[in-house]
Amino acid sequence: MKRLAFTTLVAAALAIGAFPAAAQTAPAKKITLTGGSVGGAWSAIGNAIGETIRRESPGAAFGYEPGREAANIQLVSTGKVELGIAHAQLVKRAQAGEEPFKAPITNLRAIALIDPQAAVQILVREDAGIESFESILAAKKPVRIALNQRGTLMAVTGEEVFKAYGITAKDIEGWGGRIHHVDYNAGLEMMKNGQVDVIINMLAFPSGQINSATREMKVKMLGISPDATAKLGALLGTAPITVPAGTYAFQPAAVPTITGSVVLFASAEMKNEDAALIVDGMIKHFDYLRQAHAMMARLEPVNLTQTAPLALHPGAEAAYRKAGLLK
Repeated sequence: MKRLAFTTLVAAALAIGAFPAAAQTAPAKKITLTGGSVGGAWSAIGNAIGETIRRESPGAAFGYEPGREAANIQLVSTGKVELGIAHAQLVKRAQAGEEPFKAPITNLRAIALIDPQAAVQILVREDAGIESFESILAAKKPVRIALNQRGTLMAVTGEEVFKAYGITAKDIEGWGGRIHHVDYNAGLEMMKNGQVDVIINMLAFPSGQINSATREMKVKMLGISPDATAKLGALLGTAPITVPAGTYAFQPAAVPTITGSVVLFASAEMKNEDAALIVDGMIKHFDYLRQAHAMMARLEPVNLTQTAPLALHPGAEAAYRKAGLLK
């Protein structure tokens, strides 16, 4: 079915309001947002953004679709959905046509930052005999690793962390190890069951998932060296960050690592007025968004504009300037 312009729908909804309720039967445009798995942080935030759209634009219909980052990028780029959630750093890889993308995707623009902290957190079973990445390389250890599902920045980053220390997936398999690409909860369960030695993901700290899982198993957290941090920053667009000492009960010392960020994005073809309408709703109902998930509780309205390395959609940029959040 042909998608109607978002602003056209809103105008129609306002016009219909002048007539009796029985006449309000015009079809509503469905704004579809594709994010992460049902029950996860991206699902909660995605649905909350949908609610701000509904509140700001009576008559607008909203739908949330579970997805994966790389697929989200493709769906938005090709116009199959209007909005997507992904790490800004993966969108950067899409723009360059880097793995997991086959060719450059250049028509994506940011609507808002929704999570400034997606820190790489590397857990190792205490009984795995692993002290560092250097020790894995030196011993050619047959390490069993859980990374996130393929097509996510989390999986790409996990592989690149090992590469920064001179360890490839081929090396790991050649030493008798194995890499499992599974969702994070499944990976934590595998670690609890002794099926994996190392698990890597990108998430805010302290993580409720980590706190819950580590009540039942003994782990430690590996840090990332300054040299590896610099390599990863140049390659992925990540930034250095430190997990403060005592963030977790099992982590007495500060742990250096890297972080990415998560953005809401649209295609460059989205009309400026539509992008502005979405931003206006997020700003107006920002207190509601902050209550929707702890991920957004760390933000102030001005942080919504901080989408680098992804450029803002012109309509979103204009809305932020109008609200005084950009100069």
